[in-house]
Amino acid sequence: MITYQIIRILFLSFLSFAAAFLATPILTHFLYKYKLGKSIRSSGKTPIFSKLHAHKQGTPTMGGVLIWLTLLIFIFLFYYLSLFIKDGFFHDLNFLSRQETFLPLGILVFSAFVGLLDDWLDVRGKGTNGGGGLNVGYRLLVYALIAAMGALWFYFKLDWTILHIPFLGNFEIGWWYIPFFILIIVATAHSVNLTDGLDGLAGGNLLLSYGAFAIIAFALGKFQLAVFCAVIIGALLAFLWYNIPPARFYMGDTGAMSLGITLGVIAILTQSAFILPIIGFIFVIESLSVIVQVFSKKLRKGKKVFRSAPIHHHFQAVGWPEAKIVMRFWVISGVMSAVGLIIFLLDRAL
Repeated sequence: MITYQIIRILFLSFLSFAAAFLATPILTHFLYKYKLGKSIRSSGKTPIFSKLHAHKQGTPTMGGVLIWLTLLIFIFLFYYLSLFIKDGFFHDLNFLSRQETFLPLGILVFSAFVGLLDDWLDVRGKGTNGGGGLNVGYRLLVYALIAAMGALWFYFKLDWTILHIPFLGNFEIGWWYIPFFILIIVATAHSVNLTDGLDGLAGGNLLLSYGAFAIIAFALGKFQLAVFCAVIIGALLAFLWYNIPPARFYMGDTGAMSLGITLGVIAILTQSAFILPIIGFIFVIESLSVIVQVFSKKLRKGKKVFRSAPIHHHFQAVGWPEAKIVMRFWVISGVMSAVGLIIFLLDRAL
């Protein structure tokens, strides 16, 4: 049974990679044809960023479509195939499950379309960001609204009011589960969005995080959720093939927003919310660097801790090549994902 599930998960991940890999030239042709490119605006507020990224002007964004659309096609393709094929391996490729994948799928698709709209506003120079797209305040509001919908579903439909803390056990927190859920989702989504700033940076870190949660879901017997993560991993691998420096296209908000929010939902579904900051260590550091920078400028009369924030831009500003930053962040993410898995397994063993 376990071996069968492993084969099923790996097979679907491979199919996802192959499909996304073959579809990427079509997607990038469309993005280049309609000039859906990233706009690097010269701004007095971010002179270092504008200088470092001026050469990326016009590179297509919205590449996250490749990832969530692959998942969407796969989940419904194999669901409908299972209706005609009543048993056997191909029947078992269906991973649409009300208990495990319904909610993360719905939230991923909904947030992906919101992110797609934000990307569209950005490339067209419209929005609330002084040039294009949504500013931070509006993004946080969007994250909070999506998170609130998920929180209400968990609380009222699933009766989830238990908070698990590794090594300490389960705690009944009642309606406090709603703000806790919102906090986790908003923090994760915003942190992933901040990390999406260098070629391959967000994609590689998301790949490792989803890999860790695929293992967690598998260990918990949530095989459909493990497949869900594996299909995302396959599509992310194809995305990274074309996104490794110099990137052929960028993930954009349609990818970063949806994958960040969904990662938070999966962490909650697996009772691993307190392990998420360890597995997603790079996302946490990126977000903290921005918070430190903002408070430093406010409290120290404009003085900065970092040359530029998030922290990956600081390393760029001090002379690190982009590829070195990305690969070192991947290494850190891989190590911390392993630490998170160790904590999860030790907690399960107690």
